[in-house]
Amino acid sequence: METAQPTVLTTEGLEGLLGALRRRGYRVVGPTIRDQAIIYDDIASITDLPQGWTDTQEGGSYRLARRENDALFGYAVGPHSWKKFLHPPVLRLWRAERDAGGRRIVPEPDPDERFAFIGVRACDLHAIAIQDKVFLQSTQVDPHYRARREDAFIVAVNCAVAGGTCFCVSMNTGPKAEAGFDLALTEMLGEEEHRFLVEAGTDAGCAILAELPHNSPATTDDLCAATAIVARTAGSMGREMRSDDMHELLLRNLSHSRWDEVAKRCLTCGNCTMVCPTCFCTSVEESSDLAGVETSRSRRWDSCFTMDFSYIHGGSVRSTVRSRYRQWMTHKLATWFDQFGTSGCVGCGRCITWCPVGIDITEEVNAIREIEPQ
Repeated sequence: METAQPTVLTTEGLEGLLGALRRRGYRVVGPTIRDQAIIYDDIASITDLPQGWTDTQEGGSYRLARRENDALFGYAVGPHSWKKFLHPPVLRLWRAERDAGGRRIVPEPDPDERFAFIGVRACDLHAIAIQDKVFLQSTQVDPHYRARREDAFIVAVNCAVAGGTCFCVSMNTGPKAEAGFDLALTEMLGEEEHRFLVEAGTDAGCAILAELPHNSPATTDDLCAATAIVARTAGSMGREMRSDDMHELLLRNLSHSRWDEVAKRCLTCGNCTMVCPTCFCTSVEESSDLAGVETSRSRRWDSCFTMDFSYIHGGSVRSTVRSRYRQWMTHKLATWFDQFGTSGCVGCGRCITWCPVGIDITEEVNAIREIEPQ
């Protein structure tokens, strides 16, 4: 990659970045407000960003709140992750049609759009890298994921605020974006200026950065200010969880009494797996129209919390809440290492925030550690 010195952009320069991406044919997706949450959707300009808004998160609780300034990226993470674009919740695999000439199979075409993601947090960069391992670096490459992923342009944002359920520092996944991006922004707010420190991570990022208006080379003061912002965020995590011995800890405690305690609260609703940026389990469904002319097969997100997910002849392998919660947590934090060489958790805290009863994965791990049978 060609080297590019860090640059400072104004808000006009950020608007120019969105325009440059659209001119290159990208579908620009970023954070915006809908249904009283900050979600990811198509954005046309920086006016679509959640300027002046933040989120307040705790176990089972999410609220939007006004900030004291006009930060564009002054929030943590919401219920969406970039997974919904790269690994869609519902994907039709093929359809079959019947006419006078008989039946024919119609495969689904590859998507013809390229994504540009704006505002990708460090934890979500790690989540995308984890899904790359699952879908692209295994013996069976997923062509649907590859078609969406290979041309994606990623604009990361270093976190200036930690959510109440964040624990990315514990998982070594943030709050600073270290790799996996084309451009990375650090938002710097002053009394009179609203600027962004920009670092390029790829040649594609360098090429776009070179043509943006309203930019200037970063000074030493700019670099120090950006570093201080990230350091302050790292020191204000809402949660923490020791992760260096997770594999051994959980696998030697499969009969721990804590699994029974959490099962009394868990609703097995699957919310945690739906909002998780790395969970990838799916089921396959077939459907036909009422006239019997068309049949289709679709892949849909599924969850290890559903009874039917582990169903085989004779019944479900994991018929109890205890067994399904244990499967989710031990896979996420322990046996994921055996499959993919990494943890399946990036410390984003979404599973804590969006659990209806506020079950906290960090609390569950800490409880097992503290009362581990001798």
